[in-house]
Amino acid sequence: MSEIRMTGEIRTDWDCETSGLPAERWAEAVFKIGDEEIILEVSVEEDVIISIMAGEDASWRGTLKGLKKTLLGEINVK
Repeated sequence: MSEIRMTGEIRTDWDCETSGLPAERWAEAVFKIGDEEIILEVSVEEDVIISIMAGEDASWRGTLKGLKKTLLGEINVK
């Protein structure tokens, strides 16, 4: 039997919530705004890897540690 290594949840301002979504290796959340998509993917296979995609051309991929440093301004992103 597979091991649940992470769980996901999502909440909206319309009081909609789902939680406890099990995942062994990866999960993604897709948000659609008109013709655009924003995708957040989390992988827990070896290290925690985060991917953020906004449409076809804009994306970022790195470790959780790298994302935290980027958000804190410790790493400059092009």
